[in-house]
Formats: sequence, structure tokens, C-alpha cells
Amino acid sequence: MTLTAPRASTRAAPAAPGRPRSTLARRLVPYGYLSPTVLLIVVLMVVPIVMVVGYSFRDNVIVQENSVFAGFANYTRVLTDPDFLAALRNTAVFISVSTVAHLVLGLTFAMMLNTQLLSGVTKAIFRIVYILPWLFTIAVIAVIWRLLFDPSGVVNYVLQTVGLVQQGVNWFGDPATALWAVTFVNIWSGYPFFMISLLAGLQGIPADLYEAAAVDGTNWWQRFRHVTLPQLRPVIVSMAVLDLIWTSHQFALIWMTTGGGPLNSTEMLSTFTYKQAFSEYEFATASAAAVIVLLLTMVLAFFYVRSQRER
Repeated sequence: MTLTAPRASTRAAPAAPGRPRSTLARRLVPYGYLSPTVLLIVVLMVVPIVMVVGYSFRDNVIVQENSVFAGFANYTRVLTDPDFLAALRNTAVFISVSTVAHLVLGLTFAMMLNTQLLSGVTKAIFRIVYILPWLFTIAVIAVIWRLLFDPSGVVNYVLQTVGLVQQGVNWFGDPATALWAVTFVNIWSGYPFFMISLLAGLQGIPADLYEAAAVDGTNWWQRFRHVTLPQLRPVIVSMAVLDLIWTSHQFALIWMTTGGGPLNSTEMLSTFTYKQAFSEYEFATASAAAVIVLLLTMVLAFFYVRSQRER
């Protein structure tokens, strides 16, 4: 009996059901998946930004039907406004001091929670205490610290008891102390995010590096300087740039504690822009101020993106 091998079929396999047949259709499939996201970005981000930029070059926008082209007059008015310059100076102090304090406190508490000298129960208690400020909303934080910083509040009572002040200080109502009081509250509410991020970075450092450094006879400071800080550098740079961006946008805390006062001592770029738009109804000037804030933020975003590429 003669066996014959099965003959290979010369007919092409049928296309899978629903599979696009044309090359053009296959190329358009990824864009179809991206289209909802692109549409949301255009509607929620690109269109408002373009509108604000357009308003910044016109006068009598929104409040009158026919606005007029004003060129760079609104930018000149904003950049020569003493209130805007005071807001720019206050914002620079506010974000720089807040970022440095967030970094120092976050790294200190993260190293405390990462040390082997404390028991697990003690670390758990400290972890709960340290993260508490991050759990409160801005409204709750503002109410708490308005009560604590009241002239007859707990802070003044403690300072008078130990003899540091002779009478109650109106921390949020005195131009000499209002900016530092608001900065202190922002530091208190923001350091837990730094602490958690740096703690994760510390726990990711290989123990071999510390063992090798100990074999070489290094002390604690040398291991911190030559092992811990270089290993945490990517996290520190990213967190610092992000904190600069987030803190520069802080509005709710300022508005709920001082409202930008007294005497513009806590006026920030965010509160200045808000007042121009919704208190004085100068929408063109507010748009120019918003564009300036956007450009400053884009500078910080550029450094953040560059730091991410280096990683």
C-alpha cells in the first residue's frame, strides 16, 4: 500500500472577523484610542489657556461686549504694579522657605523611621503622628491654626508661660509675622509627602553599600554624605522641583487664613490674580498676571522634565 503525504492547501487563510483589512485603517487604530484623551486635553487645557492668553492682549474683556486690542499694555500695568511686585516677592520667600523646610523635616523624619534603633511599635506610633497633617484638608488646617495662632490661643499661652512673649501676638494679623505664620502652616501641612517619598528612597538603598563603607572605617556622617545623599539625589531633585510648582499654586491656605493681608504682607501671585479677576473685575489684567505665572511655572516644569530624563 502506498502512503501519500497530505497536500498543502494553496488557499489563503480567511481574515479574522473584525480585523481591519486596509493599511490605512490599521494605522488609524492607535489614534482612535488616543482621541478621547486628546479631546479632553484640548477642551480642558488648551482652549482655556488660549482664551486667557487672548484676554491678556485685550481690554474690557468679559465685562463689555466689544473688547479692544491693547497689545502689551496689560503686561506693563501688571509688571509695574507695586502689589504684583510685593506678591512676587512674597511668593518667592514662601515657596523657597517651604521647600527647604519640607526637605529637611522630611529627610529627618524619614531617617528616624528607617533607623534600626527604634522598635517596630515605636516606629508605627511615630509614623501615625508624622502623617497626621497630610490627612487634614486645607479648610480644617486653616481653622485649626487660626485658633492656635489667635492672640488668646494655645501658642501665645505657651509662649507667655515660658516667658518668650509678654502679651498675645496676632500672628495672622500683624504684617511683621503674617507671612512667616502662613509659611509655618504650609510647612506643617506639606512635610509628610516628602517624608513618605524619602522613606521609600531610603529603604531602596542596598545594605551592601553601608556594609562596604563600614568596612572602610567611615563614620555616620561620611556614610550619610557619600552613600545616602547620592542614592537619594534623584528623589530629592524630583520632589524639590515638584514642591516648588505645587507651593507656587497655593491659594486656599492663604485665602482662608489671611486673605492676602494684612497690608499685602501675605499677598501671593495666586491671591493677586484672584482679586484682580473677582474683586476688581479686571479680567484683562488678571489674564496677564495668569500668563506670567504660567511662564514662571513652565520654567520649573522644564527643570523637572530634564531631571526625569537624567534618571
